[in-house]
Amino acid sequence: MRILCTNDDGIHAPGLKVVEEIARKLSDDVWVVAPELDQSGVSHSLSLNDPLRLREVGSRHFAVRGTPTDCVIMGARHILGQKLPDLVLSGVNKGRNVAEDVVYSGTIAGALEGTILGLPSFALSQEFTLETRERPLWDTALQFGPAILQKVIDAGVPKDTVINVNFPACAPDEVAGVRVTRQGKRNLGFLKIDQRRDGRGNPYFWIGFERLSKVDVPAEGTDLWALASRYVSVTPLRLDRTDEAFSANLASTLK
Repeated sequence: MRILCTNDDGIHAPGLKVVEEIARKLSDDVWVVAPELDQSGVSHSLSLNDPLRLREVGSRHFAVRGTPTDCVIMGARHILGQKLPDLVLSGVNKGRNVAEDVVYSGTIAGALEGTILGLPSFALSQEFTLETRERPLWDTALQFGPAILQKVIDAGVPKDTVINVNFPACAPDEVAGVRVTRQGKRNLGFLKIDQRRDGRGNPYFWIGFERLSKVDVPAEGTDLWALASRYVSVTPLRLDRTDEAFSANLASTLK
């Protein structure tokens, strides 16, 4: 089985080594194509107006000056030659990708692009806490990742589905188990705009995050609930975003 690994944290990110190690538990034909620079939050952006620079950093290891989407396309359509990968792994992201994160995440986007290319694809993310922010508990992803991936692969990944896997911020022996979940929804009041001034007094802005004074209790069965309960969250995400129920109502309204 040929595996293509990518991420959005960049070619030198610790989580990229983790996803490669997970991949090597499944196959010895592993290729790494990742962004030259951190591309967190770029979502599914595709570089059309800028050239892509490719750099070989080691055997079967390549850096692309572009987005995770660019990396998967470069890997599948150029670097790997005539033989496409059988599997795409994106991650392991430093930080969870749940709820609304799936819209912004470059990690999810890398897996989405693999799915668009017709390849079984997984997004992998390791949650951290304030205490483990500098040293996420990668051993949790390492211990649970290979078995989960193999079971899902054996079950068969539907053609237009991405598998989003999030590991809880706890040691492996503290994990409660694995749960198949649905995408959650959280209070977006944590987003803020931080205004500052440069050396010439001109304003500039950072989009940032702040801790909420009150955290909503996540709905049971969601990815947020699973991580809060120390379960590994496995969420199938579909490429087709059509709201079938509303479409039916709308069709009758617009007749």
